[in-house]
Amino acid sequence: MGKNKNIKCMLIMLFLFLCGGYSFATEGGGQASANGPEGTMGGTLPPPGVYLLNYLEYMSSDRFNNSDGDSVVPDFELKGFAEILRFVYVSKKQFLGGNLGGQMIVPFVHMNVKTAAGEQDKTGMGDVEIGLFDSWHFKNWHFAFGPELFVPVGDYDEDDMVNLGRNYFTFEPVFAFTYLSDGGFEVSSKFMYDINTENKDTDYQSGQEFHFDAFTGYHAGPYAVGVNGYYYKQVTDDELDGEKYLDGNKGQAMALGPEVKYDYKNMSFNLKYHHEFNVENKPETDRFWFKFVYAF
Repeated sequence: MGKNKNIKCMLIMLFLFLCGGYSFATEGGGQASANGPEGTMGGTLPPPGVYLLNYLEYMSSDRFNNSDGDSVVPDFELKGFAEILRFVYVSKKQFLGGNLGGQMIVPFVHMNVKTAAGEQDKTGMGDVEIGLFDSWHFKNWHFAFGPELFVPVGDYDEDDMVNLGRNYFTFEPVFAFTYLSDGGFEVSSKFMYDINTENKDTDYQSGQEFHFDAFTGYHAGPYAVGVNGYYYKQVTDDELDGEKYLDGNKGQAMALGPEVKYDYKNMSFNLKYHHEFNVENKPETDRFWFKFVYAF
């Protein structure tokens, strides 16, 4: 593919990206499920009760990469802020030896995008995620599994450049685990696989995606310190009008960064940073996270 044609294709992808949702590969570089929110103790669901988790995320990018990892959108700049509310209920009812529960995740997002062609921004609610889970606890091991569903209720208009909703459903099975040794060494990971339905307004079918968040580190008293990161890989092609789009428009990204957590009474406070690399067909971003957990 020649350089001019390559740039033209990436500008088309950028337009589709701006019509995508929060957290950005697939249709124009966007995805339903955020990369990187979970870290330390990410596979450990709490005892029966009601919990509020509040995630604050700031993300920025100054490059949109193609399939070779080259920046191809002139004067590209993205800045976004999100407050993500996650309501979790863990019941005393057991199934297969684990505690059943459910959750709902509601994101509120502000996005600003600049290119050589202009600037647009939007603020509002994104798509809502609902899910069920079963969770198990052993001496040093903790596990959780369950299905998630992203419901397209976020603001979307195919004529707008910036949208906060994806305008299609996404089904996501999730498996997570945590190993915490008696000496305080921890390894945690949360694995997700996204199956997207078709966007009926654009006739665009986003490919299926595999991604996971991971953490390794140590606990000392109320503190946990370590390295957090994520891996994202689109595994099937995008389709437009039933045909393969471009070269499949398969996104990928990796990220690493530090993480620290502090527990206090019935609360916890978590701070971390992610720097992305090996990014293809999507914006290359830096992310700052602050997570607050409250047990009622």
